[in-house]
Amino acid sequence: MKAARNVLLASVLAGATGWAGITAGQQAAPAASTPHAHSGAEAAGGLDGQDAMAMPVAAGTAASDTRRILYYRNPMGLPDTSPVPKKDPMGMDYIPVYEGEVDDAGTIRVSPGKLQRTGVRTTQAIRGPLAMTVRAPGIVRLDERRLTVVALRADAFLETVADVTTGATVRRGTPLAMLYSPEVTAAAALFVSDLRDGGGRAEGSRRRLENLGVPVGQIDAIAADRRAQVSIALTAPRSGVVLERLAVEGMMAKAGEPLFRIADTSQVWVMADVPEAALSGVARGAEALVSLRGLPGEALTARVSEIYPEVDLQTRTARVRIDLPNPDGRFLINMYAEVEIAAGDRAAVVQVPDSAVIDTGDRQVVIRDMGEGRFAAQEVVPGRRGNGMVEIRDGLAEGTRVVTTATFLLDADSNLNAALAALSGAEAGQ
Repeated sequence: MKAARNVLLASVLAGATGWAGITAGQQAAPAASTPHAHSGAEAAGGLDGQDAMAMPVAAGTAASDTRRILYYRNPMGLPDTSPVPKKDPMGMDYIPVYEGEVDDAGTIRVSPGKLQRTGVRTTQAIRGPLAMTVRAPGIVRLDERRLTVVALRADAFLETVADVTTGATVRRGTPLAMLYSPEVTAAAALFVSDLRDGGGRAEGSRRRLENLGVPVGQIDAIAADRRAQVSIALTAPRSGVVLERLAVEGMMAKAGEPLFRIADTSQVWVMADVPEAALSGVARGAEALVSLRGLPGEALTARVSEIYPEVDLQTRTARVRIDLPNPDGRFLINMYAEVEIAAGDRAAVVQVPDSAVIDTGDRQVVIRDMGEGRFAAQEVVPGRRGNGMVEIRDGLAEGTRVVTTATFLLDADSNLNAALAALSGAEAGQ
């Protein structure tokens, strides 16, 4: 039980050592058939070659080693030990684990030669800001602040409609239609009358025309000519692209009825769907790199302008808005985009490479390098991850050396035990 407790440490210290037990076992079997093994057996008891090959290698190793054998481990790395030499179902000898290879303090001791063969690499836990990159799909949308609906403020007949179609680009002030409105005509006549009278009522009449949506230029023209116009021009209130044309020549339009929809596309939005788990590192003003699938090979730098306060119940993502300049109109509405957002904060945290953290299924551990070939498992509490690093919130101090290569994920402590036991006995088997 004491031996089993001591080997409850961590994962294999090398990718190759994940199969250390197999390698050790495969090399251990033919070792008994070497010339040195036959000579030793014959000198000891006059055994023939077949008997010498049947003798467990572990026993011969133990006889030539002054260290005390603590137990024998399964050569395949399975969680099975034995106090005496034995073979597994495949006929491979169990490998001895010697005193001194497992320390009483819960550490494992590995010889320098074994460390070199298994390619173990270590690094120090560092403290600093955790750089993160959040990747999310996005789609180009209209900037809703740059949308305009062209409608009348009084009932009117559309006498003519300009040759403006959906998709056409118009400039501010461009005539869209000529209309006749009895209410507007009456207000214009009143304005002319007030101007001729020279009283102070002209200002109120002018304000009435403005409230009815008559452009300022046309009001000035009425004031200059002192003559009311029967037909009034309906002009584009802003420059942009015509998204929808509902005006039809000869129709009777009610007050408030939309006739055109115009959008200024000189700036568009990219709406990215960021996973809920990554939202904590995303902030307004964060730098974002946007790549549009319709324009391969191009990437534009922008910034996050808004994080919407809602998570989709089905996709578990939140919408993040990025304002993107579009002066030449190349970015079309509903284009797909790939977004990379620089996340994280400036707070310094203890962090190690992702490969240093082992997930056993019910806990997270790292393998500490204790120096002089000694290693120990340390349970940790990981936090955020980003750019190949993981935050360690508890269990590890800055400057602690941990193993970064030759580890792999294990799903149970039994596998964890067997993997480390395989490392501790690999050299003896070889």
